[in-house]
This record gives sequence, C-alpha cells and structure tokens, in this order.
Amino acid sequence: MLELRDITAGYERRRPVVEGARLTLHPGESLGLLGPSGCGKSTLARVAALLHRPDRGTVTLDGHTATGFRHRAPRSLRTAVGVVFQQPRLAADPRMRLRDLVAEPLRATGRRAEAAGAVADLAGRVGLGADLLDRRPHEVSDGQLQRACLARALVLRPRWLVCDEMTAMLDASTAAALVGVVEEYRADTGAGLLAVGHDPVLLRRWCDRTAHWKEIAGPH
Repeated sequence: MLELRDITAGYERRRPVVEGARLTLHPGESLGLLGPSGCGKSTLARVAALLHRPDRGTVTLDGHTATGFRHRAPRSLRTAVGVVFQQPRLAADPRMRLRDLVAEPLRATGRRAEAAGAVADLAGRVGLGADLLDRRPHEVSDGQLQRACLARALVLRPRWLVCDEMTAMLDASTAAALVGVVEEYRADTGAGLLAVGHDPVLLRRWCDRTAHWKEIAGPH
C-alpha cells in the first residue's frame, strides 16, 4: 500500500503549497488525482515518489515508513516507484541519447548488463523505433521524448507508478498510446498507479476511482 498521511510540503519555509493531504493507494489500484493547475498536486506526487521531503507527515510504502527522500531513500523503496513527469524536456538530460536515458536507472543500480535487452524491449513497447534511440532530446518530438521517459520509468519494473500530467503536452493519439502502455504494464505486473491531472474525462476513463484535490488536502 502507498499511504500519504497529513502531508504538508512546499519549497519555502512557512509557505507550504500542500497542507494536511491524505491519500491511500492499494496494490493494483489506479487512482486519479484531479485538481486545477497550481493547487499543489504535482508537489504531492513528488512526495509520493520519494522525490521531495515533506515538512510534516509520513509516507508509507509497502509497509515501510520512508525516513529518507531522493538519494537518501533506501534503494528498495526508491526503485519501487516509477515516475513520469509532465514536461519531458525538463526531465531528460539533453546530452543523453534516448537509449542511455532509458537505461540510466539500470546503470545507477548496478545492472548495466541488462541494459541492452531491456532498452530494446521497452522501446518496442512504447513505440520508439530503433532509429530514434541514438538521437538526443533536441532531435525528437515531445511525444517521442515522453515515450522514452515512460520507458525509463518502467525499466526497473516498479510496483508503483506516478504519472504527473503525463499526457498534458501530447496530441490525442500519443496520449492514448502511452495510457495503453501503462495499462498493459499494470495488467502484467499488478502495479498501482497514481495519475495526476486536471482532465476529469481522461482520469475517469483511465482510473478505477478519482479523488478531487479538495477531498484529500486541507482541513479534515
């Protein structure tokens, strides 16, 4: 289970963007978190992915309470969550070829030998042609780069996925294709999904249930 309890978080002291947020996601479940731009849902998504330390509150992942965030999080917890962000160009190192971008988590965790096979398999799954893998981010479209970012999020076979406005910058056909990849992965692995967005139609079609920001954050 992924549980966020009484989370208060922000980027400046005494100016939190999230206050008292609570959220529970069960294994294999897909939850859509719906809210307007600027409400704090992306910050909460980063807390859920152990990428941002909250000022207050606890994050529990698979029965373990997180005591560290980012590189201080235990590897077993850090690698249990795959994340796809809204803006792929901010999430990708512009110097890396796409094949290296996808393989980066494997190399960071000492599994370099698996990289070639894993990259080839995932490139096929997300719809990246072999000719694109040797290109760098500035040589591909936003949609192609987001496909690579999704492959990177899946390469360690995480038990949980956090998709933060994953489709917001994509055309309808690419968005549908990437949602299909996520759902195929979840069907294969039983992974839980937190999908953050502001499009109620998309989230209600995609997810088992949806929660509005005002239901999970603020005074209870």
